[in-house]
Amino acid sequence: MARLYNPPLQVLAFIATKLTDTDRGPEIRLQPYEAHLRTVSEGELVWVYGPRSHNLAAVRIDDTIPRGGIVARDIAGLAPSEIVTLVRIDDAERPLITPAHA
Repeated sequence: MARLYNPPLQVLAFIATKLTDTDRGPEIRLQPYEAHLRTVSEGELVWVYGPRSHNLAAVRIDDTIPRGGIVARDIAGLAPSEIVTLVRIDDAERPLITPAHA
């Protein structure tokens, strides 16, 4: 299988939410061009590989983010100016969760 071009991205900002915020959870905001390059779409889950950890996060497309950068929300182990790599989750490899397993 051919490997896709997936250049690293720089964390431009970090958003930490409070327990009382309605919009919470791990999220990556990136420019439409960067999302297209990585074949990810709005709301899709991706692996975010940072220097100290890797986490799952939802994707949000945001036109205000500069090219080559991301804004991370509620992802432990990331800080501004760090370099990360996004890896798309392949649906064929994702395990099915049935009521018996839940």
